[in-house]
Amino acid sequence: MNAEPAKDKVSCNEALAEIFLLLDSECGPERDAELRRHIEDCPPCLEEYGIDEALKQLLARKCGGDHAPDQLKRKLHASIRRTVEQRGGLTVERTELTIDRQD
Repeated sequence: MNAEPAKDKVSCNEALAEIFLLLDSECGPERDAELRRHIEDCPPCLEEYGIDEALKQLLARKCGGDHAPDQLKRKLHASIRRTVEQRGGLTVERTELTIDRQD
């Protein structure tokens, strides 16, 4: 894994912590580009991204477009925030969760 911040603005820990934010389009354009650049150049992070993307698509298919209860959404938001903060040393001010049905 590439963890050299001088060569890459994003470390593997940051990329892995923010994968779901990236998958959910919750990053700003600049951060999105930085994360994607790192993931494209780092095979282990690219592999994790692919796994998480497939998991997200599977969940969307299996949920059948059902909406998650508000309490579950709040728990997921809190969990995502904690994970990002713990793994990446970042603070997330706002997260949004959208589940779309994909046929």
